[in-house]
Amino acid sequence: MSQTDTDADVRARAAAALRRLGHALMGHEADEELLERVAVTADRVAADLERQPPRQRDLLELKRRMFDIEVPDGGTVVHFDECFVSGPWNPMGIAIEVHREGDEAVAEVELGAAFEGAPDRSHGGIVAAIFDDVLGYLLTLRQEPGFTGELTVRYLAPTPIGQRLRFRGRVEQRDGRKLLTSAEARVIDPDGGEGDAVATARATFVVIDLTRFRS
Repeated sequence: MSQTDTDADVRARAAAALRRLGHALMGHEADEELLERVAVTADRVAADLERQPPRQRDLLELKRRMFDIEVPDGGTVVHFDECFVSGPWNPMGIAIEVHREGDEAVAEVELGAAFEGAPDRSHGGIVAAIFDDVLGYLLTLRQEPGFTGELTVRYLAPTPIGQRLRFRGRVEQRDGRKLLTSAEARVIDPDGGEGDAVATARATFVVIDLTRFRS
């Protein structure tokens, strides 16, 4: 069954509401009565959803969106809506938005309380996941499918919760089927400028022939 634009919009809104709920639950005190109301309501809605037919994902549409549509400079880069890092339909995700700046992939995000590791600091795995996704979008910009072969993250400073962050990635060089990339994450200053890097990353992607990917 195809998904209409209206269905997609409502699914994205439902996922956004659940992400908001998760961050609110983690970031605020609540009395027993309120917590019980959250639990009962969430369980009831989950039961309603579990009675519905399983979703079927359209792989051909995914391939088309990722590698058949050229992204203009300044345009938003998309791949699949269920992605944990950037998918608007994922209620447990981060929901970053990625856009093109020249040959770079750039994302801005403010991490909520549900992504804490130490107090007021993002869990390092969340930072690594964002790097993997942002750098992976470089494959879409180049219209070259591939997979992550290696990802190395260097944590330079605590990555804050509740502040705007900018992740910026680029291709450093091509070595046969290997695409060597790098990125950094910086806190965005109140005036919109970038502060010092809080983390950097390097990743190697292994490129797959586009004709094989379409088969």
